[in-house]
Amino acid sequence: MADEKQKSVKKSDKYKIEGDKLIRGRTCPKCGPDVFMAEHKDRFYCGKCHYTEFKNQ
Repeated sequence: MADEKQKSVKKSDKYKIEGDKLIRGRTCPKCGPDVFMAEHKDRFYCGKCHYTEFKNQ
């Protein structure tokens, strides 16, 4: 695992501008709007408080 490179994600990649609206990525409901959740194949995960939401299959 030490040889694998981790993919770096900039915070600016979590925002999109569509028309005159700012679209934010998914945020953690426990930590607040400043903490983004990681999107995995089957779940959303907060690295700060370890909150997990599973996607519907």
